[in-house]
Amino acid sequence: MTPLFSNKHPFLTAISLALGSAIALGLARFSYGLLLPVMREDLSWSYVVAGSMNTANAVGYLLGALSSPMLMRRVPAPLFFIGTSLLTAFLLWLSGSTFETEWLFLIRVLAGISSAWIFVAGGVLVARLGRMHPQDSGLLLGIYYAGPGLGIVLSSLIPYFLDHWQQDQAREHAWQLAWYALGFLAGILALISYLPIRSITAEQAQTTIQQPSRFVTYSPMLAAYFMFGVGYIGYMTFVVALLAQLGFSEFILHLFYAILGLAVMASSRLWAKMLDRFKGGESLAILNTILGLACLLPAVLMVMEIELNALVTSLIFISGIVFGAVFLSAVASTTAFVKHNMPEQQWVGGITVFTSIFAAGQIIGPTVTGWISDGRGGLAQGLILSGCALLLGGLIALKQKPLIEK
Repeated sequence: MTPLFSNKHPFLTAISLALGSAIALGLARFSYGLLLPVMREDLSWSYVVAGSMNTANAVGYLLGALSSPMLMRRVPAPLFFIGTSLLTAFLLWLSGSTFETEWLFLIRVLAGISSAWIFVAGGVLVARLGRMHPQDSGLLLGIYYAGPGLGIVLSSLIPYFLDHWQQDQAREHAWQLAWYALGFLAGILALISYLPIRSITAEQAQTTIQQPSRFVTYSPMLAAYFMFGVGYIGYMTFVVALLAQLGFSEFILHLFYAILGLAVMASSRLWAKMLDRFKGGESLAILNTILGLACLLPAVLMVMEIELNALVTSLIFISGIVFGAVFLSAVASTTAFVKHNMPEQQWVGGITVFTSIFAAGQIIGPTVTGWISDGRGGLAQGLILSGCALLLGGLIALKQKPLIEK
């Protein structure tokens, strides 16, 4: 593997980085949404307990984001990226080793920490890759942030086939084997990505990590991203449970999640020009608004108690496709904002700030959504809250102008 690999093959390098984001979000975070219904039934959880598991993951994500700059001063970004990917794979495997709620809670915290480490390091590496190939910068960002789509697809397929096999074997706690398989798969993806990724910093001089620009200069962007964290995670945590309540079969639930993941994977080129064009909060405003509408659609259908038919099913699948095609591009928009508006020495600090505010939103989102869903309004009311949070985030993002300094 030549040290110039990232210069000669930027798209293959971005795909290798995307394998890490597939581990961090697709496998470590979003797989839980699909396993949640069977885990909740098997372990007799309320929606508050079920939501608190993703809150625990978000608390870990915040801790990981805050500690990333300190660790990345000591460890080269490619090594940090690969090491934390392998750690996350081990924690996924560990999730299948217990059915005690307290231990699962702790593992979700630790997986959140390691996932944030992956995402901060990956964001820095893909920003550097974009600097090396400015003509394709937006597309390279899109490829990296489309990576979780692969994880979502795998998370939808593996548990489905394993669940049917385990039913034939009459195994208890059938969801545990799914965690084992996801952990093993994550380890394979991490090892595959190492050689291409290590060449990125070989072409870039190591720079001193500096604090980002004053927060007040991009506070609308931070507030809008916080609302994104609050809103999107409610949909990703509970939409499968809502569809199960509507009466969809297990096969349709897994198909819905797989199609959502495919939409994520297809989104890299869809928003690339927009991410290159807008230097302020316009991209996040557009994406938050679309997400809010997609989130509200299945909730409104449930509130209206419309009979399940082909039209309703189509509308719900449209919601999933649109959500999948948009939500990780909202994450990409913050990395693009940092790259457009800050010098490279501030990228780690800038990405860390956005990752931290994102994590703070995710801490609040699942628990509040779960608490509302346990009430009389049910899951539909919880998802309406998520949709409103996203729409509010879209309005706030419009106030963000490009930073004067760079």
